[in-house]
Amino acid sequence: MRTALRLLLPLLAAVVLAACAGGGDGDAAAATPVKTGEVVAKDNRFEPAAAEVAAGTTVTWSFQDGSTPHNVKGDGFESETMSSGTFRHRFDAPGTYDYRCTLHPGMDGRVVVSGS
Repeated sequence: MRTALRLLLPLLAAVVLAACAGGGDGDAAAATPVKTGEVVAKDNRFEPAAAEVAAGTTVTWSFQDGSTPHNVKGDGFESETMSSGTFRHRFDAPGTYDYRCTLHPGMDGRVVVSGS
């Protein structure tokens, strides 16, 4: 039993480290903003994870994850929980706006609004 544990522990540690190393895909803070006003909620993530728009732009979130419900909640804006359709919010002030799906931990996004 001890020999089996000695062999399995390094393997388990390698699997855990590999999983952690690959977890940055949905990290909105690390994502390079993409110039778009369209975000898709699908596969328990927002794509793109970070959107860059000019002030006065309306961002549209499309819910395209089959019957899996999602929502969008940020500082000053919040959608209903839905599994299809769209949610829109106009960003008038420059700044960085983080948001998340409150139903799925780690499903985060960001909108970066420039002054022009």
